[in-house]
Amino acid sequence: MLTSHTVENYLKAIFLAQVALLPSEQLVPMGQLASALGVVPGTATTMVKALAESGLVRYEPYAGVRLTPAGEKLAARVLRRHRLIELFLVQVMGMSWTEVHDEAEHLEHAVSDRLIERIDEMLGRPSADPHGDPIPGPEGTLSRPEYDTLMTCKVGEDVTVRRVSDQDSEFLRFAERHDLKPGQVVRVEDRDPAADCVKLRGQGREFTIGARAASKVLVEVVVALVLMVLLSSAAFAQTAPARKSAEPFAITDNSFLVEEAFNQEAGVFQNIAVAVFVNSNWSFNFTQEWPVVSQAHQFSYTVSALDNGFGSGIGDTLLNYRYQALTEGPGRPAFSPRASLVLPSGDVFRLRGSGSPGLQVNLPFSKQTGDWYWHWNGGFTWLPKAEALATDPADDRRIDLFSPSLAGSGIYRVRQMFNLMVEGVLLYNELSGDFNEVSPDGSTVRVTSFTLSPGARGGWNLGDQQLILGVAVPVTWVEGSAETGVLVYLSYELPFKK
Repeated sequence: MLTSHTVENYLKAIFLAQVALLPSEQLVPMGQLASALGVVPGTATTMVKALAESGLVRYEPYAGVRLTPAGEKLAARVLRRHRLIELFLVQVMGMSWTEVHDEAEHLEHAVSDRLIERIDEMLGRPSADPHGDPIPGPEGTLSRPEYDTLMTCKVGEDVTVRRVSDQDSEFLRFAERHDLKPGQVVRVEDRDPAADCVKLRGQGREFTIGARAASKVLVEVVVALVLMVLLSSAAFAQTAPARKSAEPFAITDNSFLVEEAFNQEAGVFQNIAVAVFVNSNWSFNFTQEWPVVSQAHQFSYTVSALDNGFGSGIGDTLLNYRYQALTEGPGRPAFSPRASLVLPSGDVFRLRGSGSPGLQVNLPFSKQTGDWYWHWNGGFTWLPKAEALATDPADDRRIDLFSPSLAGSGIYRVRQMFNLMVEGVLLYNELSGDFNEVSPDGSTVRVTSFTLSPGARGGWNLGDQQLILGVAVPVTWVEGSAETGVLVYLSYELPFKK
């Protein structure tokens, strides 16, 4: 069966209904499907039988319907188009989130997969549409984060709106008027079962909404609370005895995302492995650091591999030199500027590299205050001849990309060999300004992303060797949408000479 608008609409409707089924339910009732599509049950049954003959669904008379693996893949592709188009219309075209659903209903059947991939790249690989609905990956995988609603979250606790489940334009306008768009923070002050309403506080005001509306707003606990708890611990730590606050940290140079300003001691080298998993994608970096004669000079290299939905493979490689300009002292932070040569070893057309040699510069500072270590960085990545994917593969267009970054972290010593940490990274990625064809004038756009990553690290001193393990939960916001991952860290430090 050749896919048509009608076939795609049926597959998408079944897919969405299937996602909402309870664990005890296996089939989507035909009455529910007919209602979602606005047709009579007889019409829905006739179409479902045709889909079953094509191997796209499994139909059981008088029971319901379910997609086959082939049907799920097609349905997820349609849903991916729909939600990326919605986000494109809001972020690039400036349309209201209340009006893009109907536009996307038409456009999802007209755009090509190639254009959708360019839109996805331009928007920074977002994980959610303007309403907070998850966007399926290129292979059809769909994350299903578990959220509370304003009816089930704790009373008196700040929560962030993550998703609005009702796409009706009237309800979206209602949510907008009451500051309930994804990303906004509210607090449930009280619930009144008798009046069937919920009292909320947000944006400095109190307001009341009905229980039915509250059940359509999905929320999660504000991530920043983790940072607030740690900062309050910092205030407490300032009152700790002077003896403990004067002790040096047993673990240093083992941050996950924010570079610390410490070179390797003479005669000691370090092996660092970092793996990050986000939905069905992953990335892996391996760095080996070597002192050059003394601690003042350090050479290292970083190799990477990743799977971003276009298959797995190696990424670009870094050759790094770092100079210990300042060692830490009273009233003085450590400072060790780094310069890195970017080698274009990744596949450009599978979005694993830039195709250009480049320069990366970072300026890391580090300072201990009692049981806290503070690290802050500023830097940039410059790719003067990055390849831009043109319509004609033989068209070798080059663009000049300059992407600055800022980062900072606080690390709290719970015990000598166990630390809690919060890291933040702000990136201003410069990308080609045209998602379909390379702009003749080489125009570019900037995509801003912010990552907040709470985590912990601990380790063991094994004679003259040190083993450090760590884990973190990075949450990344890109142009209003959020994506949560898991980071695993391992470091093994040992002498190369006695």
